[in-house]
Amino acid sequence: MRLKTALLYIALAGVANTGWADTAALEALREGDMKKLAFHGEPIAAPDDVTFEANGGGDGQLADYEGKVLLLNFWATWCLPCREEMPELAALQEEFGGEDFEVVTVATGRNPPDAMARFFDEIGVDNLPLHRDPRQGFARSMGVLGLPVTVLIDAEGREIGRLQGGADWGSDSARAIVEALLEDRETAAAE
Repeated sequence: MRLKTALLYIALAGVANTGWADTAALEALREGDMKKLAFHGEPIAAPDDVTFEANGGGDGQLADYEGKVLLLNFWATWCLPCREEMPELAALQEEFGGEDFEVVTVATGRNPPDAMARFFDEIGVDNLPLHRDPRQGFARSMGVLGLPVTVLIDAEGREIGRLQGGADWGSDSARAIVEALLEDRETAAAE
């Protein structure tokens, strides 16, 4: 545990005053399934004007989350790895969610709203949005080719990392990465 704490502090020191998260510092936090999380050398502009069907009706887009660090997860009701990781994503939202961070879930493809609600009920998730992308336009604009895909978006709306496939989002490594991203956001906001 002391090693993980030391790595977290080293990573936080590395991201301080950079304007965006230092890739090397974040990569040092990756263990287990988080080793599949690929950070970009430079942030990539994410499409903030492409819409998806928002939970409860209407259109949603990434611009709606301006100023927040996002963990954007693309999933489907038929996806077994999605079923396994969704409760862990809900736990991240429970622990870190608020004005600075949000887990945003978007079911892409043919996922009827009643089947999505049943899926969340069956796995005990009640704090994540049931956004939809039935025609997969939003997923295509984000370069999603399979499911699940999780994309990290910084507070400026830029993609900084991506994980293809299922992962243990309940791990100490995943939590440390989110904490480092939030620390970086706070440092950048203070400047």
